[in-house]
Amino acid sequence: MPGQGIVVRLARRRRAAGDGAQMARNYTQNTATRAINRVFATLTRLGMGASYRHLLTVRGRKTGQLHTTPVDVMDVGGQRWLVAGYGPANWVRNARAAGEVTLSRGGRQHRYAIAEPAPGEAVPVLRKYLTDIRVIRPYFDATPASPDSEIKAELARHPVLRLIPKP
Repeated sequence: MPGQGIVVRLARRRRAAGDGAQMARNYTQNTATRAINRVFATLTRLGMGASYRHLLTVRGRKTGQLHTTPVDVMDVGGQRWLVAGYGPANWVRNARAAGEVTLSRGGRQHRYAIAEPAPGEAVPVLRKYLTDIRVIRPYFDATPASPDSEIKAELARHPVLRLIPKP
């Protein structure tokens, strides 16, 4: 995976410095996580749960079938952003290939084009994500208080996509 060496070196450097930091966990889907995703998807479909959670629907890059998954949408700098908190999942690859996604919540749907931001634009988004969504922190080597360089290093493992409203 491109850029993964940066994250691994960062984690090794932190452990060598003796600060006790552990390397970030890798997200794996098992029966429990699939069940939790179904619960979150149902709550989001009904408009319940965290206000930042939406259902993302995107066309598969290989099959062309529509796939739906719960995602967290961040509002930063007057724009909306998607963050792959658990790593570059299939929804990220599919969104990049399709160039557009549909977000839904509580019966409302909105279509968006997506764009890859410059690393400098994505750092404040990742920082807010780390601050607001605590459950994902074990999957990052950086913390909300980390310097910009450490947060920027996370972009290889946690892509950020800008959402551009479509008419």
